[in-house]
Formats: sequence, C-alpha cells, structure tokens
Amino acid sequence: MTTIDPHVAGHGASAVASERTGDRRGVLTSVADWITSTDHKKIGRLFVGTSLLVLLAVAAIGALLGAERIDATSDFIDAGALPQLFSAYRVLLTFGVVVPLGLGLAISVVPLQLGARSLAFPRLAMAGFWGWLVGAILVIVSIAANGGPGGGNSNMVDLFLAAHVLVVAGLVAAAGALATTVLTTRAPGMNMRRVPLFSWSALVYAIGLLLALPVLAGTLILLYVDHRYARTTFGGNTGLSGWAGFAFTQPATVLYAVPVFGLLLETVATATRKRLPMRGIGLTGIGLVGTAFLAGVAQVEASLPRNILDMSFGTAVQDIIPYLLLNGLPLLGAVVTLLVFLRAAAGRPRVLSPMVFSFFGAGMVLVGLLGNAVYRVGDAQLAGTVFEEGAWIYVCYGTVLAAMGGVVYWGPKLWGRVITDVKALPLALLGVLATILASLPYYVAGFAKQPANATQFDYSGPQNLWNILATVGHGLMLLTVLAFIGLAVTSFRKGEFAGDDPWDGQTLEWATSSPAPFSNFAEVHTVASAEPLLDLKPSRTEGNA
Repeated sequence: MTTIDPHVAGHGASAVASERTGDRRGVLTSVADWITSTDHKKIGRLFVGTSLLVLLAVAAIGALLGAERIDATSDFIDAGALPQLFSAYRVLLTFGVVVPLGLGLAISVVPLQLGARSLAFPRLAMAGFWGWLVGAILVIVSIAANGGPGGGNSNMVDLFLAAHVLVVAGLVAAAGALATTVLTTRAPGMNMRRVPLFSWSALVYAIGLLLALPVLAGTLILLYVDHRYARTTFGGNTGLSGWAGFAFTQPATVLYAVPVFGLLLETVATATRKRLPMRGIGLTGIGLVGTAFLAGVAQVEASLPRNILDMSFGTAVQDIIPYLLLNGLPLLGAVVTLLVFLRAAAGRPRVLSPMVFSFFGAGMVLVGLLGNAVYRVGDAQLAGTVFEEGAWIYVCYGTVLAAMGGVVYWGPKLWGRVITDVKALPLALLGVLATILASLPYYVAGFAKQPANATQFDYSGPQNLWNILATVGHGLMLLTVLAFIGLAVTSFRKGEFAGDDPWDGQTLEWATSSPAPFSNFAEVHTVASAEPLLDLKPSRTEGNA
C-alpha cells in the first residue's frame, strides 16, 4: 500500500497567490498565515521554536533547584513554593520540551522524506499545536498561582489538571496526523521496508504516543473529578504525583526519545555516503525502544523486589518478566541501534555536526536507560532518591541534544541556509558536558541516599559538591540553548545559502529545492529502494541494503 496524495489547496488563497507572484504581504497577513497555516514545515517549526524557548525556562528552574540543594540545612526559596517548582520542572521538561520537540521535528521533515506534498490532516496538527501551547501556558499559570501537585489553591489545582489534559490532547492530535502521514502518504514504490529511518522512528514514536498519552489523560480526568468533588480516592492535591507520575519517569519517558535513534542512523548513513548496513536490524532496534509505551499503558514501575534471589522460582519469575519487558526491551533496542551505528561508522564516515549531536544524544539516553535498569533493582536501594532524577535528565537532555542536531541537519531544507559544522560542533560538545554535569552527580548522590524532591537532607560525603556540579550543568545547558537559538537565527537569516542537497543525502527530501516550496515537490517520485537518491547517483550504485 502506497500513497494517497494529500490535498494541499487549504493553504489559503492569499498565501497561494503570494507564493505564485512573490508579492510581499503585510505583517498582519504574514502572522495570520503562520497562525492558520496548513504547511507542515511551518507547523513543525512552531513546535520546535516554542519548545526551545520553554527549555530556557526549564533549564533555569533546574539550576535554581540545584542551587537550593547546595546548602542542605536551610532554604532560600519559600518551602511552600518548592513542590510547585519541582512540579513545573518535571512537567515542563517532559511535555513542554521533549515531546513537542520530537513531534515538531518529525512534522517538519517526514512528509518530505516520504515524497508527500503535505501532512495528512494538517489542520489537526495545527489545532494540536495551539491546544498544546494554550494548555502549557495554563499549566504554568496554575503552578505559579499555587496549583499543581501539593498546591494550596484548590481552583488552581483543578486548572492544572484540566490544562494538563489540554496539553496531552494537543500532543495526541499532532501525533495522530504524523502517524497517518507515514501510513498513507508515501511515494509510489515506498513500502514499509523502504521508509526512511527517521520516518520509521517517527511512526513508532507517534503510535506509542497515541497508545500511552490517552491513558495519562484518563488518569488526569479521574484526578480532576475526584479533587473537585470528593478528594477521598486519590489523595487530593498531594496524591497527584503518585497517580500520574508514571508518565514523567522512566521507562515511560524513553518513548519520548525514540526519534533520537532514527536520527542517529539517518545521519550516519548520510555521513558514509553508503547504504546503511544491517538496516533491518536498525529498524528492529528502533521498534524495541518504542516498547517503552508499555510502561505508560500499564502504569506500573516493574521493579525487582529486594532479595529476589532468595525467593521461590515462580515468585521471582512473576517480577522478573515485567521488569525485562518494561525496562529491558527499550534498553536492548538502544544497544542494538548503537551497534548498527558503530557498524556503519566503521567505514570512517565524514564528521558531520548533526551526526555528532545525535550520537551524543543517543549516548546520553542510553546512560539514562542503564540508570533506570539499576534504579528498578530493589537490592540497589535507590528508590526515593535523586538517582531517578539523574536518569530522567539524561533521557530528556539527550533528546534535546539530538533534536538540535536535527535542526542543523534539516535546517537547509526548511530555511535554505546552513549552520556550518565549525559553529555547530562546539555547541554539541558543550551540550554533552552540560548533560553529564546535570545528571551524573545525581547518580552518585542517589547511592549516597540523597532524597528526591527535597532540599534539606544530610548524608556522608561531599553532598555540596554533587549539587554544585548539577547546578553548573543546568546553567551550561541554558547557555547551550541560548547559543544554539542565536546561532540558528543568525545562520538561517544571513548564513551561507544551501544547495538542494548540501549533505549529499540519500532520501527524498534532498530531491526538492531548498527551502522546500509549500507543496514540497513539483512531481511525485517513484521509489525503487530505501535510498532513492543513491539510485540516481551512478558513482554509488551498490546493491540495495
């Protein structure tokens, strides 16, 4: 089954006329065009740009909480505000940054990779963006007004829950449009075995979100009804994190990192100028990472109890199997994908900054997955410590790092100009240093039994040192994001012009002009392999992988 050619006439008469005539529209017309656009490239850029701006605030909150933990004997932030800050930190980084960042990048690029002229249901995706954005703003307002988990204003707690449902609904709408696009708008000849690696990861990601996020929405609705009318079942404002927290921790959050691994294999294939070896195994690895959706659906931790080796075989198996399914399969998928990357990189590929970003990002996610596997072992005695926060930051910041690489990689196709490797590579190195400093100290402090979501504690060892390093890490991430936004704005406005195929790529997005026009392609391409552009380059006609 291939393709339905999506309808692209909904761009608006004035916008189409402008594209044909090159007329300059007024500022109000241009703004209105962005607000109501059905161009997937604009919708995706709205998601990406807004989530990067939210990331600035989140990194600042992370640094503030890290600084609060340095002196563990007193608080310089009001103790009543700390639960709201921890809530804002967790919710905004997960659903204000990581999920929309991955969706935005995929919405921008996937139709181009598939040879489609539009996103399926573009108005649904745009409605999803506005639902997510309005919901995120209301979440921030409710937390600032003493709402959220542990909040003292009951009306603002209700607003937090209702706004959170709106955030999730917006993300589900965008994910639905994305999944439908991959399933129905592929170029002729592009069966599922020939879908580009990043588009495959986008499909796994979108389907995972469609399965997992409605479960979270249902939980939030139950919490809202109980909190508003009875407060007898779920613990009122103090029980929110306990019942909905499954969506903000590992392994559920690993689902949000699935596009990282598709980008990793996409960029290494481009860097080698060859067909990716073990491509089928790479697709399988990405699919295994996507099994993290099971944790969001099951709403269980799947931890191993203490002294499991002393239990009877039958009792131990009942705990080991869920542990391996929910924690082991995503970890296995990440390892398999990285092995495919290393196999491809053995051919000494070009050092492209997008590949460096995605490699570091995938590596950080893998460290977070390994940390989660250790955290879920009861004999490690890490429950309730900051160790989990360290794993969560590894996954989230690793995803952000890879997404920056995606912006560098596909920026020429979206804006027509390039971010040079010389300018981008230092930011990749700074970003990975920031991620390690923000995360690794919490691994160490977790073994020292520093409690989670607490600012007053006492344990042996240099407790101030670990929290100073984590604070510095968040500060460096804030600096990295600021520098990246500045570099992207400068480069895409005044940088070097990009050719149609600046990376010597292999997939269909590089077969159209840069920047890509509204309808993407002047003609529909017919695909004969997973790397259609290589088929058109006679100097590299090696057999299909």
